[in-house]
Amino acid sequence: MSHQSRLSTFVLDCDADDLAPHVEFWSRALGKPVATADEDGDGRYAVLETADDEPILLLQKVDHASRIHLDIESDDIDAEADRLEALGAKKIAFVKRWWVMEAPSGHRFCVVRPQRAQFGAHTNRWD
Repeated sequence: MSHQSRLSTFVLDCDADDLAPHVEFWSRALGKPVATADEDGDGRYAVLETADDEPILLLQKVDHASRIHLDIESDDIDAEADRLEALGAKKIAFVKRWWVMEAPSGHRFCVVRPQRAQFGAHTNRWD
């Protein structure tokens, strides 16, 4: 069965008690206004404004070292995780609605459900 995927989001993981100053820094550093200062109402997620053809910029409050990771969005997250596993990635955990994966290089990334209305020009189609 075929599915689609593409680079979706750059996630700035912030090991901090208060995400707000980090949202302000990255907004000013990247010249991107704050789209949502508190996406889920729990102070854990904020989103910077990006154009439709740019990756989403998400800031996330975490309890591990600060780092950046990327998300790959797919219309079939299990098929995409299986495809990536066949390329050498490891499935680490299924969390809420996404797969946490680890590349052969040791980098963590996530396979998530579609984040935008349509996939558009930068979509990969896999059979």
